[in-house]
Amino acid sequence: MQQDEDLAISSQSGLPAVVRRKTFLETLQDRLPHGATHILGALASLALFGVAAYILANVLSHVSFGDVVGALKATSGGQILAALFFTVLSYFALTGYDVSALRQIRHYSPYRVTALASFASYAISFNLGFPIVTGAAVRYWIYSRVGMSALQVANLTVITGVTFWLGMTTVVGFALMKAAETLAALDHLPIALHVALGVLILATVAGYGAWVALEPRRIRLRGHVLQLPGVLATVEQLIVGAADLCAASAVLYMLLPQSIQLDYTAFLAIYVFACILGVVSHAPGGLGVFEATMLHAMPGGSQESVLASLLLFRLIYYFLPFIVALAMLGADEGARRWGALREAVARIIEERTP
Repeated sequence: MQQDEDLAISSQSGLPAVVRRKTFLETLQDRLPHGATHILGALASLALFGVAAYILANVLSHVSFGDVVGALKATSGGQILAALFFTVLSYFALTGYDVSALRQIRHYSPYRVTALASFASYAISFNLGFPIVTGAAVRYWIYSRVGMSALQVANLTVITGVTFWLGMTTVVGFALMKAAETLAALDHLPIALHVALGVLILATVAGYGAWVALEPRRIRLRGHVLQLPGVLATVEQLIVGAADLCAASAVLYMLLPQSIQLDYTAFLAIYVFACILGVVSHAPGGLGVFEATMLHAMPGGSQESVLASLLLFRLIYYFLPFIVALAMLGADEGARRWGALREAVARIIEERTP
């Protein structure tokens, strides 16, 4: 039996029952009224979105849209090509999320199927939001063809989520340490605070790695037990997650105006922080929250030029993959139905042939 499973010995054995010790959050949840945590979470998300909307509206009220158009036109073809390259690289890294998760749940899927499921699920969920619903639905639609059950798809979705957060925390911890001086000049907080926070975050990630290395760990998800990846799989998740985030952040970094003199590591910390706020807000793709954070944090450069970069980033990293994903899903479904039709016609001809 694992420490994190609910344990109980029958009273008929004459031995006392052994129950898993509850965490602080579980105890707090038990003491709160039913559904209170969901309500508090929703209120916090709405509050965050409201603050971001206020900041964004305040910025837009002082923006000259003529200058935004001028900034869009000033973006070079080289910047666009570099952004497209890193977009492809990021979505390629995202397929590694599913490859790693499939290995963890011990299910084989051809890479072409895995790549389509991963790319389409992320491209659609990034734009529509609610990734647990939209992303899982797209994955199930595709993976069910290779014999995956709904529970296996749910497990895969959870593991890919762990991969995302491991990569996120690792990257932000490293960036806070390496770019502490630059970040301190931007937010006017002590350099030592950035370093300490980075060390704490990386220590937490290392602690998680040590925890899963000691013995197999399991979590209970809606009554189902899911085994967490071991230490080697966790290292793989860290690499894949960090590669995805670095490539995705490079898309926006390539589109920034030349007037912004900010080294990439410091930008990476700001980008990840904006992503975290976007995820917490539950807005599709962090829409509004991400932009407000980046507009507030970017040093130098006009608001119009930064806004133009953010608009291009939305177009290249979110909207274009969304269109491509829809086209690929449509083509895949059409090819599958055409193949089924050909097989049906071939059977009919064969049956009628004397």
